[in-house]
Amino acid sequence: MVRWPVRRPSGGPVRWDPFDEIKRTQDRLNQLFEEFMPVEEWAGGKVYAPAIDIMEEANKLVVTTDLPGVDKKDIEINVKEDMLEISAKCGREKETEEEGYLRRERAYTRFYRAVRLPTNVTDENATAKMENGVLTIMIPKLQLEEPKKKIDVE
Repeated sequence: MVRWPVRRPSGGPVRWDPFDEIKRTQDRLNQLFEEFMPVEEWAGGKVYAPAIDIMEEANKLVVTTDLPGVDKKDIEINVKEDMLEISAKCGREKETEEEGYLRRERAYTRFYRAVRLPTNVTDENATAKMENGVLTIMIPKLQLEEPKKKIDVE
């Protein structure tokens, strides 16, 4: 694409910066990936990247995501410092018999999402609850002890 120089209000041309254009393009792509729930087809089914809501409270983060049709035993949650990874799978099989032969159809769905959290967290006392297809994870923030600073009085 050819870019023509933009004119300043004073009438002089403004120089086009290719690095600025690259940064704006990267920002737009990042926004698209965050806003949409991409679906990737593979031989055994579909992979979904579910939307995630993160709410920050005083001493913990509350993360919620929709995982419809997933049993809680099929969910795996990993947390390390400021990264959260959620993966889940669900499947169903359907058997029908028609004119002497047996047909079995299988459909599998996989959910996967990894996000950077706004603060460092600890997995100690973290809890997760699955209710009506909504996964809620409560993760305590990592409490960094700040050393007390003593001020001497003269």
